[in-house]
Amino acid sequence: MNAPVQQARRKVRFGLIAAALCLVLAACNQTGGETRAPEPGDTAVAKINNQTIWASDVKREAVAQGLIGEGEPLDISTDLFHRVLDEVIDQKLLSSEAVKRHLESDPLARRRVAAARERILGDMLVENVVEQAVNDSAIKTLYDEQLKLAKQSQEYHVRQILSASEADADATKKLLSTGASFEALAMERSTDSATRFNGGDLGYLTADVMPDTYAAALKTAQTGQVIGPFKTDAGWVVLKVEDQRLEKPISLDEARPQIVRFLTYDQVRDLLEKLRGQSAVKVLIGPAPASPDTLHEPASAPPDALTPGAPTGPSTAEKMLQPPALAPSMPAPAPSAAKPEKKP
Repeated sequence: MNAPVQQARRKVRFGLIAAALCLVLAACNQTGGETRAPEPGDTAVAKINNQTIWASDVKREAVAQGLIGEGEPLDISTDLFHRVLDEVIDQKLLSSEAVKRHLESDPLARRRVAAARERILGDMLVENVVEQAVNDSAIKTLYDEQLKLAKQSQEYHVRQILSASEADADATKKLLSTGASFEALAMERSTDSATRFNGGDLGYLTADVMPDTYAAALKTAQTGQVIGPFKTDAGWVVLKVEDQRLEKPISLDEARPQIVRFLTYDQVRDLLEKLRGQSAVKVLIGPAPASPDTLHEPASAPPDALTPGAPTGPSTAEKMLQPPALAPSMPAPAPSAAKPEKKP
């Protein structure tokens, strides 16, 4: 499997409680010790009574917790492996005790196990569809399409000297007209602490990341020209245009994670639309009332405390259906040098 797909699938993991319920299912159906390795080359790493714990069991739990990505190795000699192994042992002990107490016969337990099973099977279907569709060929095709649509803006390599007053800026401009070094004057006279010590160098910038006053001043600028002074919110600015060029488009490797997410979203959306179209889905309650005060938890927010018996976090499909940020114009790499802050 190619690396981008592995990156996309790395985000796909099951909730801890869902994994625990699967262990309950395994315990329910276990009639004796399993002595044959479930996967080729698997290693037995522990035994609980007559039940074997395999290295693949520990790795699966590590993936479920997001500690490693799908397809990543997990050495049995590492501290991480032993920590997860202890958790698997504890979970199997809890599962066995639950079976002894006949908790699996409880109607609520059955519903929770069924819900966990549905979630896991749904996740496996999504992963299978994505794995087949999101490949190097599809990634390259979309990249080429986006590259044709991408708009290349003009980049300006500029230096600046920031002065507190117009008089100081005029004095700087006069010194420059006599042949003084722009870099030396920037270090000596500029009030911008972020750029003065590198000779006022702002690196390569496009108009869309500059304050409007900078963009207007550079609109008709020529390479080598000294521009200004002009007034900004921070003071009076004198600029020197070192170079101009068309911005470099983002490379395939840089765009790959974004494209993988877009293709993944596209596949999951199409799959769900197809399944809904083939099924008689009827919602028996009215829509939720719209409220401007409703707070939406960001996708990056930490998960709430675990609720016993409930799968945690969004399912694979829910996570993959977050709208991607792939625009017709792919962004160029950000300049490495400091740049002026864009004012609202």
